[in-house]
Amino acid sequence: MERLPGFNVANFLEKRQLLIAINCIAALSIFFFGYDQGMMGGVNNAKNYIDLMGFGYVDPVTEEPIITDSLLQGGIVSVYYLGTLFGCLGGGWVGDKIGRVKTIALGSVWAIVGACLQCSAMNHNWMICARAVNGIGTGILNAIVPVWATETAEHTSRGQFIAIEFTLNIFGVVVAYWLEFGLSFIDNGNSAIRWRFPIAFQIIPLLVLLAAVWFFPESPRWLVKAGRTEEARFILKRLRGSTGEDLQRAEAELHDISNIVALESKESSKNSYIHMLFGIGSGELHTGRRVQLVIWLQIIQEWVGIAGVTIYAPTIFRIAGFDTYKSQWISGLNNIFYMFATLICVFTLDRIGRRWTLYWGAVGQGIAMFLAGAFSKLGQDATANGDIAKANSYGAAAASFVFIFTSVFGATWLTVPWLYPAEIFPLQVRAKGNAWGVFGWSIGNGWLTLLCPVMFENIGSTTLHIFGACNILAIPIVWALYPESNQRTLEEMDLLFAAPTPWVWDAESTFARLKEERPDLVQAAKKGEHVVDPETGILAPTASKPEGTVHTESEGNISP
Repeated sequence: MERLPGFNVANFLEKRQLLIAINCIAALSIFFFGYDQGMMGGVNNAKNYIDLMGFGYVDPVTEEPIITDSLLQGGIVSVYYLGTLFGCLGGGWVGDKIGRVKTIALGSVWAIVGACLQCSAMNHNWMICARAVNGIGTGILNAIVPVWATETAEHTSRGQFIAIEFTLNIFGVVVAYWLEFGLSFIDNGNSAIRWRFPIAFQIIPLLVLLAAVWFFPESPRWLVKAGRTEEARFILKRLRGSTGEDLQRAEAELHDISNIVALESKESSKNSYIHMLFGIGSGELHTGRRVQLVIWLQIIQEWVGIAGVTIYAPTIFRIAGFDTYKSQWISGLNNIFYMFATLICVFTLDRIGRRWTLYWGAVGQGIAMFLAGAFSKLGQDATANGDIAKANSYGAAAASFVFIFTSVFGATWLTVPWLYPAEIFPLQVRAKGNAWGVFGWSIGNGWLTLLCPVMFENIGSTTLHIFGACNILAIPIVWALYPESNQRTLEEMDLLFAAPTPWVWDAESTFARLKEERPDLVQAAKKGEHVVDPETGILAPTASKPEGTVHTESEGNISP
């Protein structure tokens, strides 16, 4: 194949330029995702919205929102995550069936419809339905976009490209906050435009994404799985280079992908979400273990505190003693720091790895949450005692630690829970596997956005102490259960999870042993040798299998 049919950027760009172009399109989806999350923080403070939805009122003297039905307020926010839960499962299934590009287009259409319904909502029932529809579109996009990005990137720079995309994610949060802050001055914040326009604004990046994605190349790994090998070969050559050593690397990568596809095709009849969740029939692919890891990593990500900080930041700053006006602009400023902090991850994620990124993030976040909670409580007590000067000092200290928390989170925990699910699953179920990660995110986020108003209302700043404790608990969980995926190819992940136990030390020792004893598992393809037999799975290097070899799923396992 000399070129892709029609107009496609892969016909004109190659190597890093093509990768950057792909990630710019992926970043549009991630920008929308961030914008959509950050948007509700300002919407929840709009007087017209509060009155229309019927969950409270704005105090005419202090101009602060008074929430009389925190369950309804949290329910409107969290039903979005119920939509993403169903959307991600549907998106993962569709993405493995029709490809990554078409699924991105489908998700864009769903999200556009949801945004139109939201910005025209006239009561809380309408808004709840609209939020659910919008969530379905977001779930589809979140399930497939990280997969498309990781399947086109090289294993040495996967983390860097995903981290860059999530800088755009937080840029979306920043745009949402400052747009709503500016609109709050129109008609003294009482106009419907304060919340309807920001919701409608998200349609713009979605329309650009829907129009542009058709002109970008499909994932070469999905193409191989679909039997379109020549098209995959052309795209890999454009991604890796078409001359000299670059061409050899592209051909070797294609061989490895083809061999892994042949191995994993033995599991193709057992790829349903139920089979994946419980690991039924996956042998030593241990798909069920991987599903549990990505679900809980996303849930932990929310419980370290970001769900509360992102959506209810103005509430946190009010607890710290700031009035409504000041809490809103401080929230916006906090998100600017948050955005720039994500750039740290761009330069560190592929150098120190996923595990160490999570370690230092959990330590910094935990300390920041405990101190933010403590100073918030002191600020409240000082306000109650009439000591306004001291209350302002404590409030400023609390705000600074919220800034530190979001900055550390942006540099660490923001990216890894989204990158990890897109890396560790077998090609046959990679989109579905990433969908399980979005499933976990939906549960964690929906759970917390429903609980956060209730928690802040009943226990106040102690909520931040709970988040701090979750950070400390995350450290031993990551240490024991999450093996390092950094600097390993997507095709090597099956070896990394071949150990019979879930412990990291067993995973690493098994991986090292398999690489030493059986270099043919991934590398033999580079020499044109067979790695996979359609009947028995992985072949031994010689005609007879060594003593102690364990077979693939048809015989029990996948590796010795």
